[in-house]
Amino acid sequence: MRKIYTGILTAAVFGGAIIAASMVWPIGQTPQKITLTGDVNRGAYLARASGCIACHTNFESGDAPLAGGAPLKTDFGTFYPPNLTTDPAHGIGDWSVENFAQAVRQGISPEGEPYYPTFTYPFYSNFTDQDIADLWAAFQTVPPVAITAPDHEAPFPFNQRWGLKYWRAAFLEDPSTDPVPENGALWNRGRLLVEGAAHCAACHTGRNFAGARETDTKHFQGNDRLPGGGKSPAINKDTLEMRGWDVSNLAYALKTGITPSGDAFGGTMGEVVLQGTKFLSEEDRKAMAIYLLDDHQGG
Repeated sequence: MRKIYTGILTAAVFGGAIIAASMVWPIGQTPQKITLTGDVNRGAYLARASGCIACHTNFESGDAPLAGGAPLKTDFGTFYPPNLTTDPAHGIGDWSVENFAQAVRQGISPEGEPYYPTFTYPFYSNFTDQDIADLWAAFQTVPPVAITAPDHEAPFPFNQRWGLKYWRAAFLEDPSTDPVPENGALWNRGRLLVEGAAHCAACHTGRNFAGARETDTKHFQGNDRLPGGGKSPAINKDTLEMRGWDVSNLAYALKTGITPSGDAFGGTMGEVVLQGTKFLSEEDRKAMAIYLLDDHQGG
């Protein structure tokens, strides 16, 4: 019996040591000083392309833009996008541009804690310093709003943020945004937007048991587990073509939300168009369509 108690105690001590070590395990990289001057207009454009307004605004409650988003109900709990206004107590008003860079590109808070991957930071890791400076300049123009987003509602063990460090080690990957020169300028611009800022794969790629995208086997193959219980269709080249999409009508749909059949996007995709892609330039919407349909006419 003493051996059993000793074994249990040893296991408990060992387990506690692992948890304690995990809690203080540093993650990410210390951001370099950013001294570039940001372009407010370019930053606002990139924020639209990246879905910042759509995610961090609770349109149903009528709250101010970027004051905190509507709840995201997932298999792991309900998560609330935070306030991104310049309010120093409730938003990001007391952040530095380096804090902002680390949050956006690495998914790490100013306190060094990992953000839940409901925040689509994995798609932003290739943003340049100029992108960050531009975004930061745009966010500095947002009026402060004294609203605190609700705390996340995640059951044990998903409420233990230190566990996200293991999730990151197992599943975090950079977006595939590097240019492929032989495919042309528009195709590469579309790749940068689709695989990066616009984070299309966040909704249109299947997830594994841990909620991570299965990029090797289900990239753009659709997703039956969207927050709130929704579904998204496949948007790979073959499926799009089979359903009557071409570069022209796909680019048009990203502007208007109208499909080739005359129907309208609903749900999440309707919001993506209304708060995001309709604000993009004609050329960028065309570039996204070219990339998704793997059409090299952008050469």
